[in-house]
Amino acid sequence: MKFLKIFLAVIVVLVAIIVIGGTLLPKTYSVSRSVTIAAPDTVVYQHIANFNNFLKWNAWSKMDTTSKYDLKGSPEQVGHQYHWKGEKSGEGEMSITGVTPYQQIKMDLKFIKPFESLANVTFDLSKQADGTKVTWTMSGDNNIIGRWMCLVMGGMDKMIGKDFESGLQSLKEMSEKK
Repeated sequence: MKFLKIFLAVIVVLVAIIVIGGTLLPKTYSVSRSVTIAAPDTVVYQHIANFNNFLKWNAWSKMDTTSKYDLKGSPEQVGHQYHWKGEKSGEGEMSITGVTPYQQIKMDLKFIKPFESLANVTFDLSKQADGTKVTWTMSGDNNIIGRWMCLVMGGMDKMIGKDFESGLQSLKEMSEKK
């Protein structure tokens, strides 16, 4: 009986630490990376806002070659969407929610499996003397599990920053091809 009381007390303390500690961890996250591409904004824009092209350069498509994709809507338009399902990448969908041609593309990113979550994605494009600067930003809210996961894994920036860098490098290579 004494063992059961101690066991239950330990469980209660652990749950309290997880819940109370989780409320003290960051509730939101934002990850951003930029690159300058020696190509016109029109070329870069269509490589981002057309999911047929997006799938060729984004890091996660390359990581999970088993993924199946379903695209809907008109490229470069609000409502253009792709849905993916793969062994490594899980399941989710991305939809264009706003466009300012050759300047900005806004997207909603919904992860379905293995964990549900929502994120806002923005690609900002600006003309530069040597091409087009692209800034890729993803932001969202962390639930309690996400807050602890970020703490253990070093934060969202550490978890996906390198994927952003890899994707932007592939976008650069694709856009700069003559």
